[in-house]
Amino acid sequence: MTGKRNTEKNKKTQLPLVVRNKFEELQQRLSITFDNPSLLYNAFTHSSYVNEHRRKNFMDNERLEFLGDAVLELGVSQYLYSTEPGMSEGELTKLRAAIVCEPALVKFANEVEFGQYVLLGKGEEQTGGRMRPALLADVFEAFIGALYIDQGMDAVTKFLDTVVLPKISNGAFSHVMDYKSRLQEIIQQSNSGHLQYEVIEEKGPAHAKTFITVVRLSDIELGTGNGRSKKEAEQEAARHAISKLKSEQVEGEI
Repeated sequence: MTGKRNTEKNKKTQLPLVVRNKFEELQQRLSITFDNPSLLYNAFTHSSYVNEHRRKNFMDNERLEFLGDAVLELGVSQYLYSTEPGMSEGELTKLRAAIVCEPALVKFANEVEFGQYVLLGKGEEQTGGRMRPALLADVFEAFIGALYIDQGMDAVTKFLDTVVLPKISNGAFSHVMDYKSRLQEIIQQSNSGHLQYEVIEEKGPAHAKTFITVVRLSDIELGTGNGRSKKEAEQEAARHAISKLKSEQVEGEI
């Protein structure tokens, strides 16, 4: 691994000053400074750009994407392992898959505006490649791979702490998990009471409603949640209830 990392670090990518300045702007915005800027440039270099600049020393981002895919999975896996002690291996795998899937990566890439920095060939640019989901997902993974080579896992984790991990704790992926069943299992371990879910408020127009739901056990409120459907709001309420029970360490006292 050390040899590979040194090989990548020694490869240089030469870009016009105006382009390098854009990448300086990106680093400032992300509060990240690459020791080897060529790694950053490579992460945003599409194969179509390389094909149109064959006389220059350009590398595309495919190898970095390969590495970044694995590093991203590791970072997310470590986070889920430490924050979700009650999840089974199957549940952890399912949740991780939702976090690292293409649609999620596209959202992350758009949030940090990676699309505007991608180096594309003219043909790819003209056909809208800059906004192509697969391209944006690949760039996000390639950036993580570049950051890992340049600064190691701690820097990657810090970046994920800003862009990815807060969305997990805020319930952005609760739709893929059955939190209601998990909450029911927790309650059944120490109590025979019945969980009740109630919609306490509806907001917004009929075509874009938001439901706010509370979950109770024997008239004790355990959690509230909101969602675009009643089912989604119930899942979110259950997720908050589980978090509350864990933080208060009262699973065995209910």
